[in-house]
Amino acid sequence: MKKDRFLWADDEIDLLKPHILFLEDRGFEVVTACSGQDAVDSCREQAFDLIFLDENMPGLSGLKTLALIKEINPEVPVVMITKSEDEGIMNQAIGNKIDDYLIKPVNPNQILLSIKKNLHKNEIITQATTSSYRQDFAKIAVQINDSLTIEDWKEVYKKLVYWELKLEESQTGMVDLLHMQKLEANRLFGKFVKRNYISWIANPDERPLMSPDIFKKKLFPLLDNGENVFFILIDNFRLDQWREVKDILSDFFTFNEDLYCTILPTVTQYARNAIFSGLMPSLIEKMFPELWVDEESEEGKNLNEAPLIKTQIERFRKKYTFSYHKINNSAYGEKVLQNFNQLGNYQLNVIVLNFVDMLSHARTESKMIRELASTEAAYRSLTRSWFRHSTALEFFRKISEAGAKIILTTDHGTIRVTEPVKVIGDKNTNTNLRYKLGKALDYNPKEIFEIKEPEAVGLPSPNISTRYIFALNNDFFAYPNNYNYYVQYYKDTFQHGGISMEEMLVPIIILDPKK
Repeated sequence: MKKDRFLWADDEIDLLKPHILFLEDRGFEVVTACSGQDAVDSCREQAFDLIFLDENMPGLSGLKTLALIKEINPEVPVVMITKSEDEGIMNQAIGNKIDDYLIKPVNPNQILLSIKKNLHKNEIITQATTSSYRQDFAKIAVQINDSLTIEDWKEVYKKLVYWELKLEESQTGMVDLLHMQKLEANRLFGKFVKRNYISWIANPDERPLMSPDIFKKKLFPLLDNGENVFFILIDNFRLDQWREVKDILSDFFTFNEDLYCTILPTVTQYARNAIFSGLMPSLIEKMFPELWVDEESEEGKNLNEAPLIKTQIERFRKKYTFSYHKINNSAYGEKVLQNFNQLGNYQLNVIVLNFVDMLSHARTESKMIRELASTEAAYRSLTRSWFRHSTALEFFRKISEAGAKIILTTDHGTIRVTEPVKVIGDKNTNTNLRYKLGKALDYNPKEIFEIKEPEAVGLPSPNISTRYIFALNNDFFAYPNNYNYYVQYYKDTFQHGGISMEEMLVPIIILDPKK
């Protein structure tokens, strides 16, 4: 097994002999240097796993030596050791990407701690994370089986997402075990939804917070209180993706986080229109037929969002002024940013950001995007990269400076599908992989959630015999014709429309600007 090799540079290196012997007794190899120039020369001749560097040396100072070492090997961890506690020296050292900072006199345990922190941090974190998840695994299993309310399921889902990100960060071998636990949770969550969904729609005053309730229960109270509010909807935005970008916004905002439950189908046409209208889809169709677009229509399904918002504001007899912007590309985002000051004329500004939804569709259709987002972690990473480098972040920054609140949410999430379920439909059956509606559907009722009376769950019924079916777990619908090609093409793609925690339990966050 290879020994870790250290370089220790100090003009009084003889006085450090006890520390060097301590490290060698621990199995480390230590090379010494009496000056900054000797340290630089040693770095040119051989590689080191870590460098201890005295700040106050004659000739080349510690800071100058640090800069030269980083030119030779930018990745090597450097621990600065100094007698001085001067803040300016500390700032310069940190600015030069120092990895740790120790004040003389140092003791052996400080040195050992610094070594562990800089060389063995990942192994220690991995071991600790693995141990913690093993201990939590049984608790989560009980929690999954004992979940009887939507609040219970929110806590389960939040806990699973927490561990998903934690295990990914530490790269442990427990990811597969978590995946199995998540599959079991989704299986039981599907049963929970099947038992309760019709009742939720029939009893709007007693149900959990759902898509049509968002404006009434979350947005209007803020506006009634005189707040200027930006309602930002990121299409197809899951809890794990929110957690991925949350730290980017923490300099500008404090957060009040929650989850709400989307309606079915978990697709934009139904769920987002329900948010903006405050109505279930069947009522939109009846009350505002000119604003509802049928499934079989080739017309865009979300062209009437601003008029739907207007109908909801008027229905509740509110007098709010509002603007609406749907940002599909950076050019339009830049245009809205340039006119940002004009948004201050409105009490409510609704902004729809479509990138994440476009990413999930592009991942299905493009081999290159599928390679870039080959895993859940990579999918999150692309979301973070977009958020950091797009106009979206500048929007949030400007809103914070303006002192306005934000309600950040989505219309639905998405799930990575892996298991095909056979279904047969006629030529008028819709193409979505996670839900189907039609009058001639053939399927195994044990594998799906079946709605024979659409009106009972607030859905339009194009024909008297129309029924809806929804995929559960990580299933997707496949036709028997050309079955193998269909399965191969869509397996491991991100889809939405059905029943899963990822699709139905989605973030809604109130962001308060930091003063």
